[in-house]
Amino acid sequence: MDTWVSPVRRGWVVRDAIPGPGVDEFAEPDQVIAALAQPGAADGTLLAVQHPHRTPTARASGLDVLSALPITHAALDQLRASHYEQVTDVVGLSWGDGPEGSALGLLCVVDPAAVSADGLAYVRHTEEVYPDVVAERATMLSGLRCATSAAMLVPAGGGARFTRLMCDAVARLGEPAVSLTDSAGRRSRMWLAGKGDLQDDLLAAASAQSLLVADGNHRVAAAARAGRGSLLALITAGPDLRIGPIHRVLTGTGLSTGELAARWRQAGLDVQPSADHTAPAVPGTVVVLGAAGALRVTLPRNGLEIDHRLVEQLMVERALGLDPAGPHLRPLPPGRPARPDADAVLLTAPVPLADVLAVHATGRQMPRKATYFTPKPRSGLLLAEIPSTP
Repeated sequence: MDTWVSPVRRGWVVRDAIPGPGVDEFAEPDQVIAALAQPGAADGTLLAVQHPHRTPTARASGLDVLSALPITHAALDQLRASHYEQVTDVVGLSWGDGPEGSALGLLCVVDPAAVSADGLAYVRHTEEVYPDVVAERATMLSGLRCATSAAMLVPAGGGARFTRLMCDAVARLGEPAVSLTDSAGRRSRMWLAGKGDLQDDLLAAASAQSLLVADGNHRVAAAARAGRGSLLALITAGPDLRIGPIHRVLTGTGLSTGELAARWRQAGLDVQPSADHTAPAVPGTVVVLGAAGALRVTLPRNGLEIDHRLVEQLMVERALGLDPAGPHLRPLPPGRPARPDADAVLLTAPVPLADVLAVHATGRQMPRKATYFTPKPRSGLLLAEIPSTP
């Protein structure tokens, strides 16, 4: 089937459990480094494959991503030999569910550079990216030629129909090929569909319309940079996708809570003390947690303005004179502790799905790390060989 959405031509499906620390649990490089330093964590684990330059061996030798590729090739070979079975020409139907929602979707290979007859990209970024992260991941993908984690893509319309098709396919396939449950109660199941009418129907439905990037904007950008058709993706519309907030942490500013409040007031923002230390439920305000208490900052409203953009432009760049893409402002996913050196934590409301779709429809992008779609695809269920660029 010649389309911009295709099966995994050569892949590896996990047999029992994905070894090592939980790959999807780390938000910052220093957390990955600490996890890989634990006994056995850098030996044949998925985390070591994805971060070869952060293993103790690589760090001791001062290796960057490119020079650490021999380490990751050896780790990948060990991982596939001990925990995976090879498959060909398959798509996966992956269903993750738990406390953070439920998502059933199609695991397949997508060409992130494909465009429709009217010249519009089929896969459209919803958020800006960090160029250094994209460059690092593209180097890894180009050198390894194997995708180990999937980006989450959501159809711009027809989601309920697509979910029904996935549910019907799962019913036809019977027992899953993989079923895992992690310590947090998140269950991951995967079925495989080989060549035939069912696979053709699934691929046709997945490629019927444009897809917005719900999770994995850096993976999509890296795949586009690495070569044609190189994105492993989970295309899903639910049945219970959720959007959580990604907060912000200010660090290294040297400013107290009172000094931050004064700077924001000087920039024209309404800043008030707050007895409520919880994140806002709807857009329009930011709750700031500092050493001297909490503040509530009211943001101006002017059409479709994503709170994260206003935080970056007004609270960080204009009021504090800091680069929002620099080291002083870091993302904080929900449920993660703040950095110990944090000056303040800026709690934001989730971006409503209607706003995400509106941004998608206009071709614009939100700031980096603005949305936290769950449940996220679990890394390592299905590894996909990435063909060389034609």
